[in-house]
Amino acid sequence: MEKLYSIQEVSQFLGMTKDTLRYYDRIGIVSPSREDNQYRRYSKDDLIDLMNIQIMRYADFSLDEIRGKFRFHKMEGIDPDYCEEVAAFLDAKNAETRKKIAHLEKVSRLLDVAVETLRDFTNESDQRLTEIAREIYMDLQKKETEISKEGCGEHQG
Repeated sequence: MEKLYSIQEVSQFLGMTKDTLRYYDRIGIVSPSREDNQYRRYSKDDLIDLMNIQIMRYADFSLDEIRGKFRFHKMEGIDPDYCEEVAAFLDAKNAETRKKIAHLEKVSRLLDVAVETLRDFTNESDQRLTEIAREIYMDLQKKETEISKEGCGEHQG
């Protein structure tokens, strides 16, 4: 017989609060089995699902995205169209993540130069700081323009 884990054990194993585990059950993301006394009992598959959810939450997936796109351990007779839909969704999420990483790398560079400038202030270092800040600002403005254009495109008939 498969070992089942209490909510207390799962909370300790995964570092998740019991309230979070109850909430995930309530909204149907992970639904552990219940004993006669209605206590939740988590299987090994439930633990794996919860680990995957933690990874996705760390990667900025919303609970709605997780609930709407993923059917953990319910893959019998899976529809190839569903697989393609999820793959396309993950591709888009990955592209979004890479854009964030590129932006954060620029911000990190800006912070490095700001620290250098403050520690050894010269006109050259101040100018370099200004140029990097301008580059990041222009990049952000470009993104805002792209978002505006995308939003307008939805309303065109």
